[in-house]
Amino acid sequence: MPGGAERIMAFLSKNLSTKHFDTKLLVLGPQSSTAYDINGVNVSFLNKTRVLTSLPNLYIYIKKSKPDIVMSSIDHLNVTMGTLSVLFPKTIFIGRQASISQVSSNFHSKKTNKLFTVLRKWALNNFDYLVCQSYDMYLDSKRHYGIKEEKLTIIHNPITENFGVKKNRVIKPKETIKFITVGRLDKIKGHLRLLNILSKIKYPYNYTIIGDGPQKKLILDTIKSLKLLKKVKFVDFTDRVQDYLMDSDYFLQGSYTEGFPNALLESCVVGTPVIAFEAPGGTREIIESGRNGFIASNEDEFLHYLLNLKPFDANTVSKTVYKKFDKNIVLNQYETFFMKALKKSTL
Repeated sequence: MPGGAERIMAFLSKNLSTKHFDTKLLVLGPQSSTAYDINGVNVSFLNKTRVLTSLPNLYIYIKKSKPDIVMSSIDHLNVTMGTLSVLFPKTIFIGRQASISQVSSNFHSKKTNKLFTVLRKWALNNFDYLVCQSYDMYLDSKRHYGIKEEKLTIIHNPITENFGVKKNRVIKPKETIKFITVGRLDKIKGHLRLLNILSKIKYPYNYTIIGDGPQKKLILDTIKSLKLLKKVKFVDFTDRVQDYLMDSDYFLQGSYTEGFPNALLESCVVGTPVIAFEAPGGTREIIESGRNGFIASNEDEFLHYLLNLKPFDANTVSKTVYKKFDKNIVLNQYETFFMKALKKSTL
């Protein structure tokens, strides 16, 4: 399923200044896999199902077109492009980090091949620059992979959609509270600890979980064992996430780590405040305590926030994120970064 990396690449391809940049988007998969607006974008589809099989096509394209900059994202593709970069010393290769590897590896049941781990570190160090989505990702790249500081830059994800802001809802005593979580049903997302906390709440509430993934059965079994069947609603997939967020009172994030939590950001965009766990990644850079949500350091503190719900002004919640992550702000950061990289390469 297309995710944040695809969304950012589509956004940049469509919105970079045509005055300074002539952009082409290469999509490894078929056109049918496209989930984001790329109307008007110069795009080519390689129709491949795996990164490895696309390697010859990528090599041929770079050799023929001689681009000034090649930018990639997602782990396996970054390893591929970092490896290819040694063959094209005159081209600037930029990788976009999508996760905090040192933390994420603790939650993967399948151990990463040691040879691939070595290859990944070597390939990432071959990039001319790495774009990190958060300060924690910057530190992870520096400490875990040994990337030189001058190669690293932090550019957060933008608010790419024109979401509206919901109207404030005055919650009356004994009225049902609406909670929501959006994200892949994976151990690293912390759904089980959220359910454990919610099972201790006595006031009326409904909890909507949007997403699918490997922990779905375990989460469903946990809901049954905690006797929460009447309070929890599952939505595997929807293209109306914005509507669900606007209809909710609070967004709950149980993640143990995040790259840059886009669903959390979008919740703030529409004016729905967040209660999240302290976790490596971009959460701290989005949440402003008391203005658009709270960050809990443990389950007891998380429960405390749920038992003492604070009213938030939807417009204030939305403004806290627009002032930092508006698409024009982030787009300008990317354009400035690209121009500086080009200028430096000519010195």
